[in-house]
Formats: sequence, C-alpha cells, structure tokens
Amino acid sequence: MGAIRLDRIEKWFEELQVIKGIDLEIEDGEFIVFVGPSGCGKSTLLRMIGGLEEISRGNLVIDGKDVTSDPPSKRGLSMVFQSYALYPHMSVRENMGFSLKTAGAPKSEVTEKVDDAASILKLGDYLDRRPKALSGGQRQRVAIGRSIVRDPTAFLFDEPLSNLDAALRVEMRYEIAKLHQTLGRTMIYVTHDQVEAMTLADRIVVLEFGTISQVGTPRELYERPANLFVAEFIGSPAMNILPCIGVDGGLAPKGGRRIAGSEGRVGAVKVGVRPENLQIVASGEGFIDATVEVVEYLGADSFLILGTEAAGQITLRTDGTTRAKPGDKMGLSLAGTLHAFDKTGKALLHVE
Repeated sequence: MGAIRLDRIEKWFEELQVIKGIDLEIEDGEFIVFVGPSGCGKSTLLRMIGGLEEISRGNLVIDGKDVTSDPPSKRGLSMVFQSYALYPHMSVRENMGFSLKTAGAPKSEVTEKVDDAASILKLGDYLDRRPKALSGGQRQRVAIGRSIVRDPTAFLFDEPLSNLDAALRVEMRYEIAKLHQTLGRTMIYVTHDQVEAMTLADRIVVLEFGTISQVGTPRELYERPANLFVAEFIGSPAMNILPCIGVDGGLAPKGGRRIAGSEGRVGAVKVGVRPENLQIVASGEGFIDATVEVVEYLGADSFLILGTEAAGQITLRTDGTTRAKPGDKMGLSLAGTLHAFDKTGKALLHVE
C-alpha cells in the first residue's frame, strides 16, 4: 500500500517560509506530478516526503502511520534523482543490487530481484556492463532499477530526465509510464516540464510560491484552470491572455469588439483563449483584428504569432497547410472555450 497524506505541511529556513501549509491526499497506486516554476518549492516538498528535509510543521502520514519524525530508511520510499549517482567501478548488476547486498540480503534474493527489475526495464543485456558503457537513458534506467529492487511503498522522482536530450526524454517518459502500469505503485514525480506532467500524471499538483494553486487531472487543469497562474502555466503554446472591458453585457478585448458568447462575466478584467480555440475570419470581423508577425511551421501544425494594436501578442494554432505569411491581416473569432479572470486572477464561469 502506498497512500500518502500531507497534513498542513510547512517548511521554514529560519525566517523564510518556503512551504506554506500543504494539504494533499495521494491515493495508493496514483501517479502524482508536482509541477511549477523554479523556486516554487516542488523539490523541497518531495525531499520532505522522502525524509531528506525536516518537516518544520504539520504531519506526514504513509499508510495510516505518522512518519513525520522517521528517518528516510523507515519510510519505505525510494528516490530517483536527476543525477544517476551510479558507482563507476561496479557493473549494472552490482549497482542495482548494492542496497540489498549492504542490507545483508541473501545472494539468491539479490540475484532474483535484480533479474526481475532488469527484465521490467529491458536491461538484461547490459547487466555485466559498467555505467561508462551505457547511454544516458540506460543509466537512468539503472538508477530506477536500483529503486525497484528495494520494493518500496512509493517512488519519488526528482526531475529524473533533466540531463537527457530531447529524444531520450521522450523514450524515458514512455519507460516510466509503462513502469507505473506494470508495478502499480504510488509515484510522485517532480518536474518543471509541463509536457512531462501532462503525459505522465494521473493528477497534477501545480505549486506557486510554496502553496498549491490547483490539483486535478491533466484534462481538468487544461480545460478548467482555477486561476490565471494555472491558465498561463499549463499548455504549450501558452494560453493567450488579453485585457478586456465590459461591452453590451459581454466582454471585448482591449482595442477589439464584443466576443460572442461572453455574457455573464461580471468582474472580468482579462480573457483567455487557447491557441487552438481561435479561428481566422476576414479582417473587420470576429472580436479583434491582427497582423501576422511570425509563422512557425512544425509540420502537421503551424503557429501564427500575431500582433494587435492594443491587446498585445496572440498565438494561433492552425494546420501546417496554411499559406499565411508575415504582414497578412486577419480577424479572429472564438472557436472553443473562453476563459475569464477577475482582478485577483480567479477564473470565472467557463463558456464553451
């Protein structure tokens, strides 16, 4: 079992509070991702769960037991770090089985568990190699295998893919997702990369300055952000955020026209539209006019970076067959969900 509960968790470094009363329930077998910008406290929170940072206030409960004061070795957790931290003079087999060997496990048990982990991670052909003979992705799999053999209650991943190139990151995301499906263990994963968060998580915890800004499934956070911070952080390209004013019972972006379907947003000062929820219409139509500044061709998709007179820059996602070019003028209309936010950044009613 790997249910974990954080109850009013705080972390202070003398007079500086970096974790500000976190409450979170993590279910057994769940894949939770902590995501947020640098300095938001995500790695500190993970290290507090793992026992590598002291909890200043609050309680940490694992499977119904309060482990707040327990050392890391008593919590039944296993951490995988950004750095592989493999012993260069040891083979893959020796690296993976080292913790069991030092704990006095019988040789037959060590061999069995290492072989099982190697099978899961497709490392069977590399067990007699040393780390220097492995690629970055293979070394990270060895580091994960070292955690698997310990049979932990939960896995804690601290930005494990940060040192890999783009292709290996994609490969390792797949490996970690398959590992979760195979083992069914609780996993808590820290990243600043929202693509990793969106593709791996059962639920995402978005952190902002030591507090939880929103918790939800990737779809919930993308389609129903609770506030402006989450709306701007989740999504690539980012959501377009435009200053707005009230017009005829609805909303209009600064320098634009009333947005069809924007009624009932009392108190809104900004509107948000995802790049894929914009549609090109003739100049003078839609809710705003814009001029193409840059065309980013990505194959199946193209991103148009548009300039407006008063509302700032807008990104529009369209298919790769577009013939738009810099200097083209166009109007934009809404072709999906409109998000609106009040002066505090809180999301108002979402309208399709």
